[in-house]
Amino acid sequence: MKTKKNAGAVFTALFAALISVAYFFRIPLPGLVPIVLQDALALLSGLLLGPVYGGAAVAVFLLLGIMGLPVFSGSSGLHVITKGYTGGFLIGYLLGAVTAGLVLYLFLNPSKNHKALKQWLIIISASLLGSTVLFTCGTIEFMRIANCGIGKAMAACVIPFIPCHLIKTAINVILTKNLRPVIKNYLYEA
Repeated sequence: MKTKKNAGAVFTALFAALISVAYFFRIPLPGLVPIVLQDALALLSGLLLGPVYGGAAVAVFLLLGIMGLPVFSGSSGLHVITKGYTGGFLIGYLLGAVTAGLVLYLFLNPSKNHKALKQWLIIISASLLGSTVLFTCGTIEFMRIANCGIGKAMAACVIPFIPCHLIKTAINVILTKNLRPVIKNYLYEA
């Protein structure tokens, strides 16, 4: 039992570090929100580690940024979450990771054998639902900070990111399908 908890802590720290270091990979766009890898890694943490450890990894990343370490795309600190245009996306990382992990936890029990098609469909659904939560949080907060309507927010925060995010989602789905069976041996009881 202790080994499973230790593995959970190790994977949590590893994914917190991966999300944090992905800060260096960003593509600025003409608007206020850049293309980043952190969103994909946050969702992947939930998909691979589940709602508890995956959510904890994102929470550690957020705490590092709130403390001022340069891990957020742009600047760091609490003000980025409470007053920044991307603050809702940062909260969305956490809620999206927990949502994606929870869907897999509930519908793709690691102790059962599921048909391959069912696994693919559940993983795709979890990824898309986690992404929807992430973008919803980000768009709502952008609307509040920018004092704009849904149309402007969608044009600034969602529509330009759909093609790239679909590619990141496809990669997450493939990684989850292939890595989750390995990671489950370290985190879950058989």
